[in-house]
Amino acid sequence: MEIDRKQSVHSEAAVLVGVDLAGSPTLAEAPLEELGGLVESAGAEIVGRLVQRRETPDIATYIGKGKLEELKSLVGAADADVVVFDNDLSPAQVRNLEQAVGVKVLDRTELILDIFSTRAQTHEARLAVELAQLEYSLPRLKRMWTHLSRLKMGVGMRGPGEKQLETDRRLVEKRINDLKRDLDKVLHRKEREVAARSDRMTVSLVGYTNAGKSTLLNKLTDASVYAQDQLFATLDTRTRQWRLPGWGPVLLSDTVGFIRDLPHRLIASFKATLEEARQADLLLHVADASSPSAGDQIRAVYAVLEEIGIEQKDTLLVLNKADAADEATLTVLEQRYPGAVRTSARSGDGLDRLARAVSDALSREFVEVDVETSVGDGRLLAYLAKHGEVLSRTFTDDRVTVHCRVPRKYLGRVAGADTVVRPRAADAASPDAPPSGAAAMGEVA
Repeated sequence: MEIDRKQSVHSEAAVLVGVDLAGSPTLAEAPLEELGGLVESAGAEIVGRLVQRRETPDIATYIGKGKLEELKSLVGAADADVVVFDNDLSPAQVRNLEQAVGVKVLDRTELILDIFSTRAQTHEARLAVELAQLEYSLPRLKRMWTHLSRLKMGVGMRGPGEKQLETDRRLVEKRINDLKRDLDKVLHRKEREVAARSDRMTVSLVGYTNAGKSTLLNKLTDASVYAQDQLFATLDTRTRQWRLPGWGPVLLSDTVGFIRDLPHRLIASFKATLEEARQADLLLHVADASSPSAGDQIRAVYAVLEEIGIEQKDTLLVLNKADAADEATLTVLEQRYPGAVRTSARSGDGLDRLARAVSDALSREFVEVDVETSVGDGRLLAYLAKHGEVLSRTFTDDRVTVHCRVPRKYLGRVAGADTVVRPRAADAASPDAPPSGAAAMGEVA
């Protein structure tokens, strides 16, 4: 079921509104900069901006009465078609604001969903976006059926609007259930696809939207995926082979970009798309070092990683667009996140350093062991040669001891009834994997 919700802001004149609650650093440092980028990505022209600082939002209109009058005047003077809030509004607040200003009002979530709907290319992405839109729409159906108030409620016509509303509610709920079922199938298929590649080391690019992940993927793998200087240019996962110098081929995946206050329902809907990141051996957190909000964006990405349950995964911070960044900003970020690597995906500067850092990070996933087995176990010996680095072989009667380095995740597949696995001294002293995630990469509280 498709609902004409008239949400697109394409080719419309937009007034931006932000309410700074309890001193938001994002609004204080760059008022409505990100919202402006989102609105322009949706195809609208910005004709006005309005910011208010409040302790708590007004329960009826989110902004205060004085600011509401100022907004009405601004909308009229600029001949605006739409007002876009950098906050999430309740259905009642949207209705009250629309009645007051006389034009369409969108909140941050609705705008992001609108952009996602225009960028979704694959069947999987379209399912995820439609599910998120319908879940957002369900509590707002009454607002969408205001045209029914024009029907006369005389004898024999009492309550047709409510009947139609309930009918639509049931249709939307059924479609939501259908989409969830379809996305579960997609997720299970995606899990099988990712599991089938478990014999390869995998690296996943994550980061704030428009940080340069797709450009970096293209530069490292000679791929030709779509990469533009716009928010949410990528909604679908792309995986390419990266020949890592001194290491060999690994799989490098690009993922959908994150953003501050990313709608929870959108994260849930894109669970299948984020499966690559969940199963990766290493995350490359790509940050736009040239952004004045780089620090906030890095923290926002770590918050999303925590929400999807992979914040403890080994992560390497990549300070991209370093050629356009201020040296003082780069220094502060490197002090806060030791181990971060400066790069410029566009010029190629720093990619050699990045490759070495990735090789070192992946090496931490290996353990040096002696594997003793029967000389006739050709399958195991071939497995060790394929998935590890065989350093030496020692034969004793009908037994062979293979000294090798193998990924920790494969140790369980090596063990068997006729096989003995003995960690080397260095690994025996520290049997656990090294710390990972933001803390391991130098996150400072």
